[in-house]
Amino acid sequence: MSRRRFYKRKAGLTPFRRLAIVGTSAAVTAAAVLGLVLAWGLWTYYGPGPGARQGDETIVILRRGAGVREIANTLETSGVIGSSAIFTAAAQVTGAAGELKAGEYRVASRASLRRVLDDIRNGRVVRRFVTIPEGVTSETVVAILNANPVLEGVVSAPPEGSVLPETYQIERGDDRAVVLKRMMDAQEALLAQLWAKRQPGLPFDTPEEAVTLASVVEKETGVASERPRVAAVFVNRLRRGMRLESDPTIIYGLTRGRPLGRGIRASELATATPYNTYLVDGLPPTPIANPGRASLAAVLDPPKTDELFFVADGTGGHVFAKTYEEHTRNVAKWRALEKARAAQATTTVAPAVAP
Repeated sequence: MSRRRFYKRKAGLTPFRRLAIVGTSAAVTAAAVLGLVLAWGLWTYYGPGPGARQGDETIVILRRGAGVREIANTLETSGVIGSSAIFTAAAQVTGAAGELKAGEYRVASRASLRRVLDDIRNGRVVRRFVTIPEGVTSETVVAILNANPVLEGVVSAPPEGSVLPETYQIERGDDRAVVLKRMMDAQEALLAQLWAKRQPGLPFDTPEEAVTLASVVEKETGVASERPRVAAVFVNRLRRGMRLESDPTIIYGLTRGRPLGRGIRASELATATPYNTYLVDGLPPTPIANPGRASLAAVLDPPKTDELFFVADGTGGHVFAKTYEEHTRNVAKWRALEKARAAQATTTVAPAVAP
């Protein structure tokens, strides 16, 4: 064999080697592509997401019953993630696919897909609240619920005094009837707790009567520190067989709790309604409002006092008395103060009129 032929054969590539080289090259290319895809996926998952289309955040609502693909599509359509496919894959790989929770979410601009997925998995929904003030009627409770735009459904007024005035957390799409039921359950639970620890010898026999008296206490004073003292006065009067003589009960009998917008007239004091405690012995037939925690606690564990009367003191609070004579003097002072205020109002100089 010639030297020239030997080198020529040695320099040439066999078919097997050519196949190996092609295969290696394809594998390297595939690995590079896979690496790029993986890097893109990791960047999409961990890196900053899209910017909000308006402002610093985007509100996204995920409906109840939505699956992972629908959720991913909703997020992508809303502009808070860049890839629904990556979100779906991440949810399945991390085990979050079956744990995603419906609701309203606030997604910050540029939030990572990982953060979005984690928030939805843990149900970090937008926290919204509805507040029921102490002393409102059940009709007002329903009006508050109906006026809340994030709630749904129809609800009717519950029995007076059956709702616990509090601030309640709600979510967009919550049913109004379900929210109202939570409020009523909260009142029932608190009342059961307070009733079990009530002071012995109270002049009423049922939790319902306690709510009725608490509603009167609630409407008599807006000063929180006075509620136990007002409760004690009413408890003392009931024990002695005295009428409650509470102005708010008269108003409830006339308007079902809607404000008169003026003082009570003498004729209204003499108007016979089941709620006129100037004429009716004992408690009104039902509560006149929804009392709060403090008023319920006050009537079930009132302080020990001998006080039987109270009247406004002109500062928003009341002055208390043990005897009718002392009370009469306090009333005279209050009426003199009212008269002085009225005189001052009528003598106020009107603004000068330019010629």
